[in-house]
Amino acid sequence: MERRLTLAAACAFVVGAVLYSAWLPGQLAAPALDRLDGYVGELAARDQPWSRMFRACDGLAGLACMGGVALVARVREEWQGWLAMALFGLFTTVAALFPLDCATCGRALSPQAWLHVPASGAANAAVLVAMVVLSAAWRSAVGCAFAVVMFTASGTTLVADAIGRYAGLAQRVQVTLIAVWLIYLATRLLGAVTPRVETGPMHVVHEGSGLPVLVSSGPADAWFHGDELAEGLRRDRSVIRFDRPGLGRSPAAPTPPTLYGEAARLAALVPDSIRATVVAHSVAAWHAEAFARLHPLRVARLVLVEPACEVRRRRRALVAGLGWWMPALGATWGATALARALGPSLHRLRRRMADPYGVYGTGRVVAAVVGEWLAHREMAAALRKVRERHPLLTVPVTVISGGRPNRCHERLAAALGARLVRVPERELSAAVVEACR
Repeated sequence: MERRLTLAAACAFVVGAVLYSAWLPGQLAAPALDRLDGYVGELAARDQPWSRMFRACDGLAGLACMGGVALVARVREEWQGWLAMALFGLFTTVAALFPLDCATCGRALSPQAWLHVPASGAANAAVLVAMVVLSAAWRSAVGCAFAVVMFTASGTTLVADAIGRYAGLAQRVQVTLIAVWLIYLATRLLGAVTPRVETGPMHVVHEGSGLPVLVSSGPADAWFHGDELAEGLRRDRSVIRFDRPGLGRSPAAPTPPTLYGEAARLAALVPDSIRATVVAHSVAAWHAEAFARLHPLRVARLVLVEPACEVRRRRRALVAGLGWWMPALGATWGATALARALGPSLHRLRRRMADPYGVYGTGRVVAAVVGEWLAHREMAAALRKVRERHPLLTVPVTVISGGRPNRCHERLAAALGARLVRVPERELSAAVVEACR
């Protein structure tokens, strides 16, 4: 999947280069424009017959460039260069949205077009910074040559504009060089070694001593969300908390989550020859129930906290296929930018607490959350099969429901022969501690 994302990023840069070069044949559509002193942006001026086409090409070129950056695998040392490329795409799109009023207006711009000139200049500056930074990170002589020629062409354009001669010719060298640079980025990505998704052991926290209590968090939760619960249990219990793949401090897994895989993960965390109390929240209650049915001799008690309602809609192949892309997408610059921008705020809004360990600012966590959501239907279907084939033996079950009466929790408690406990949401942790005694 990582290689396919790299190929998609390279294709995006090639598409951007082609669209960015639309001015080459476009000059034939406007022979009256001055090719020595007139700028390329005049082709997209509002008074030109093909204005909309050239504006669309420039805008789509900028979007393609930003899309290509979003799909590039994240390498820490290259972040400034790819940020500059993303800004180049953004400024190019802005310049397309605010074209010149007419090709012969000179510097007289309307309020609607005043952004075109600074946006175009910022795009050129951004791509020059990207050339310098990425060439230094790659130690590429070809990239350094691009930077030198681009710097020379930019300086020449400024001088030509100041003296009023050949500014259009110098600028055409600039935009041609940028298009070639985009092609070079594509070939560089295809020829380089694609970083693999980092894998490794899960992040597991052991606290206290005594009979084991295994705590499985809800969707998008990390180990530290169970601090209050662990504090109440570790006085006379051995508390085991962990992060599922991609969440918290656990590395991502190369495959989507499955019900059987999560049940096996719980079994691996329970010490051999010991029966553990399993506390599971929300959708993790499905994992815990499957664990209890598949490994009844490893479970002493089930405590299901606000268990998720079973999904009975049909599975879709497209959704299942997207799950395979999530680990690779989590390692891209696009996922990282999305996580940095929204992750901490969404976590604070949902949990009403800060992110003390900074885990929600990583693309890996965003991809893991989406991957678990995409796997819901598959897990629900697998749970129905497990229930049909594996009866729940003599395992005491407690279903804890917070807030108002919940028919889903009532039906589940009846189906499992469980004790249903309804408490206010603020007392959930205390109710769990009491259920584990």
